[in-house]
Amino acid sequence: MTTVGLPDEAATIALAERLAPLISRLDIVYLRGDLGAGKTTFTRALLRAMGHEGRVKSPTYTLVEPYEIGGREVFHFDLYRLADPEELAYLGFEDYLGSGALCLIEWPARGEGMLPPPDLEIAIFHEGSGRRAELRLAGEHQGTAGFTL
Repeated sequence: MTTVGLPDEAATIALAERLAPLISRLDIVYLRGDLGAGKTTFTRALLRAMGHEGRVKSPTYTLVEPYEIGGREVFHFDLYRLADPEELAYLGFEDYLGSGALCLIEWPARGEGMLPPPDLEIAIFHEGSGRRAELRLAGEHQGTAGFTL
């Protein structure tokens, strides 16, 4: 686990930019944190750092927002409004997996038991007037292309 201090929004954006080369090679990224912790801010900065030039909307009400970046599909999920993990089956969640897409999943605990394990888990916590991020890269991805957390 790696811990990173995020004193302000600019630090959150800088972290997303630093992680973009790594995340662009992964399949499943979990984003954990309380309401207002900065998960969507991180995701917006990440998608822009990966090359997305358009608007980045929060998927709070739509559950998923699709993007295509550099010829790869990216799906940004927000499972906060999910009442039961089984709802993922009705939504066709499995169709998103195995398609070669990158899935960024906010509130993964709401889909527990129905989600695959993450390649990377990012938890963002309120800490004083700023934030703190904890990052866990799955064992098989440690040292991916020389990148370490």
